[in-house]
Amino acid sequence: MFCPICRKRKAGRFCPAKTEKICAQCCGTEREITIDCPADCAYLLSAHRYEEQHPPALPADTPLLDVQLSSGIIHGQPQLLSALAFTISKFCAAQPNTADPDVLAALQTLAESYKTLIAGIVYEQPPVPALQRELYDSLAAFLTGAKRQAQQAAAASVKDGDIFQLLVFLFRMGLLRANGRSRSRRFIEFLRGQFPGGQELQREDSRIIVP
Repeated sequence: MFCPICRKRKAGRFCPAKTEKICAQCCGTEREITIDCPADCAYLLSAHRYEEQHPPALPADTPLLDVQLSSGIIHGQPQLLSALAFTISKFCAAQPNTADPDVLAALQTLAESYKTLIAGIVYEQPPVPALQRELYDSLAAFLTGAKRQAQQAAAASVKDGDIFQLLVFLFRMGLLRANGRSRSRRFIEFLRGQFPGGQELQREDSRIIVP
């Protein structure tokens, strides 16, 4: 039986996304691009383990790469960092079509908005694609609420500069976790893994069917 994708090579791997067997080469080249792979696919997990052992270097023209992150930003705002990660994870659980490029676009544009804000300029240029804009709005609304709650509780204020640094930190983490594939959710799965008990983050039932 030939692979239904290339129609040239022998189909030898069962693909849970396609619910049929495909060839190993198409599995490798089309994975997370034209094939929307479930997170628990054994071949996908194996590929992600390889990627984790060979992390990419960020190109010199990477956005926001010139930002110098404070060495104490993570330890100084651990709850806010965790809450941002949870907000992203919760959004992605509710919108399962969200992929790593959507998360990266939302984080980058929101960080750039805060960069102008701390310079005294109120200027926003949210991403255009619907999912990216929705995540951008969700994160922006959360941060506005967090600053308001801190003011009402007379607690230490949440500084825009700290928020900017945390957004850049998450953006860079995402760049290093993502693999550049349009349907990859490797970074999303990493964030989801930080909250193993979160019922709101439970993924859909496995699509893997033993052939």
